[in-house]
This record gives sequence, structure tokens and C-alpha cells, in this order.
Amino acid sequence: MKKHLLPQGKYYKANLHMHSTVSDGKLSPEEIKRAFMEKGYSIVAYTDHEILVPHNELSDENFLAITATELAFNLYPMDGGYPYIKTYHLNFLSKNPNKSVISIWDKHYVFDSVLPKISKEQWAVQYKRDYGVEEVNKAIALAKAEGFLVSYNHPTWSLQDYGDYGELEGLWGVECYNNLSERVGLSDTDRPFNDLLVQGKTVFPLATDDAHALEDCFGGWVMVSAEKLEYGTVMNALEKGEFYASAGPEIYELSINDGIVHIECSPVREIHFNTECRFASNTCMHKEPLTSVDIDIRPYLEHKKTASTWRKPFIRFRLIDERGKMAYTRAYSLEELR
Repeated sequence: MKKHLLPQGKYYKANLHMHSTVSDGKLSPEEIKRAFMEKGYSIVAYTDHEILVPHNELSDENFLAITATELAFNLYPMDGGYPYIKTYHLNFLSKNPNKSVISIWDKHYVFDSVLPKISKEQWAVQYKRDYGVEEVNKAIALAKAEGFLVSYNHPTWSLQDYGDYGELEGLWGVECYNNLSERVGLSDTDRPFNDLLVQGKTVFPLATDDAHALEDCFGGWVMVSAEKLEYGTVMNALEKGEFYASAGPEIYELSINDGIVHIECSPVREIHFNTECRFASNTCMHKEPLTSVDIDIRPYLEHKKTASTWRKPFIRFRLIDERGKMAYTRAYSLEELR
């Protein structure tokens, strides 16, 4: 029986990483709304640095402003400087649109230009953020308890490797593509996302802008499946992973029927099938771009009936268009496939 892995129905285009004039961006929150709506977006997460400001006045029947912030955990080497500083940058998306205080706020990270905008309630928070997996995991746990979805941002720009992210716990999303990092020559990949999946962790792929100016915009997004453009409905869809991430290709259908995965999409040159092990394939275009493919995963499913499950089984897909731009699906478990 056919089962849709990507939900059927209404999809909303979302930018989940954006900086405004509230912190170090060049566009006001209102200008951001206008610019993104003109490009067909319905959702923007305002992730200004080190400050959590709701922009509910911007939300209406055609646009949703997500309350969010980006917080840093910096390692300052004694003999180094800005170009060499390893850092964790995490986005915190609030499930409560009215949230204006986060308990892991550290005044020592706040830009001088942002300081006058900090509320008295936020100033009352006393928290010290330090670099390190243990410290970051503690902060993620606290934020999740307060109703935040937490994403891990631009690992390449952050100068991080597996030793920095491999033991992170409680993440909701991982940036596979960050448009600003791409523009400055520090391109991200889906390797951190895959590494965490292979460990058995439930994380979702993200493509974002991390825009600070108009020229940074419209490069990476997620397409969210939701019944309506309402804060709780959208955040619930994001939390459950009812979306795909893209810097170019569109996915119109992703379904499975008797072990055959069917994909319909905008024209692409390759479609990669990956798992937690070496069951994989790469379907390439010949004379014409691919817009519809069927991928037989029955050998993988048959293998999983008797194989050791020391790694949590999953399948996922990556689509690559003729410009090299990619789209990423989330990982699907055996329970979802059978």
C-alpha cells in the first residue's frame, strides 16, 4: 500500500535563520517581511544575536514571524583572535510566540549595539555560557525544557569538527546549507547531519540564509507542511520534521509502495539514496534531467530483517540540480517504511 513519506497538502516556504536591525542586520523586521513575501515566503524566524524579541505584530493570515534567537558559545584561544575562534552557534526557536526571556542568556556575549534593547526581565538572568560539549548540552536541555527547538548552525564557519558536535544531545536541527557561509567561501555539507543520524539521534536537515543583508537572502529554506499558517500548527510541524530543506530543488512527492520509493521533483541531475550503512545509490540523469524516479529499497529492507541493528536503521534522500544546489529530506525509520 502506498504511503506518503512527505505529507500531501499545503506547504509554506520558510527562512529559519535571519538577522535584523534588532542586532547586526541591515534590514528592519518590517523590511524583512516585505522582502520575503515578495519572493513567495510565508515564514521567517527572527534569530537576532543574543536577544529574544517577539515580532507578533508582523504575523497575519499570509505571514508568520517566529520568535527566536541565536546564541554563541565561544572558545577564545590565548594566542589567537577572531579568525581562529572555535564557536558553537545555536538557534533557539520558541514554541511560545510571546516568549521574550531565555534562561541561558549571558550578558558577556551581547553586542554593544544590542545592550540598550535588552529588557529588565532578561537582564535579571544570570547565566555563564562556556565552550564545550558538556556546557552546550546543559544549555540545550534547559532551553528544550523552556519550549525551544534548538538547531546547530554553520559547523564549517564555526571551525568545528566531529569532536565538537559528535556528542551533542537534544538537537532538533542541523544546518546542511547556510547561504551566508556559502557566500564567504565556508560551505557547509550534510556530513554533521549524517554523523548524528548514524549515532541514532533524531535530527532534521536545515537549509537557511543566515542573512544580515538583502544580498544574503533567498539562498536556503525549508518547505513546511502545515494545515494552516498558525504559530502552534507550524511549530508542531517543524518539531515533527514535516518539511524538507533546499537550496534549489523542489520535491513534489516522496512516497513508498511495496519497497519502491517514488520521488517527483523539479529537474535535477542526481538523486542520492543513503542509509546508516553502505546500502546506497546514485540515480543520475542521462540526456534529460530527472523529474520522477523509482528507487528499489527492497534489498535494504530485506537485509534489515536479519542484520545487526547496532546502528539505528534509516533512509534519506538528497537531490542535486544542474547548478549543484541540493535538497535534503529527513531520515525515515524502518517503522515508517513498513
